[in-house]
Amino acid sequence: MQYDLEPGNFVINPLKRDWGIGQIQSVIKNKATINFSNVGKQVINLDNIKLEKVSNE
Repeated sequence: MQYDLEPGNFVINPLKRDWGIGQIQSVIKNKATINFSNVGKQVINLDNIKLEKVSNE
């Protein structure tokens, strides 16, 4: 479980690196809505995928 994420953080999905860098739009319970540079908005279940934080650009 990964609940240290908040809106505005930049992340990478390590299972889908080709999605590019994403910016978190919202986090509700275990679901994060993230706008990725290459695929647009995705909803990620934080119980299943450990996102990697990257420094804000």
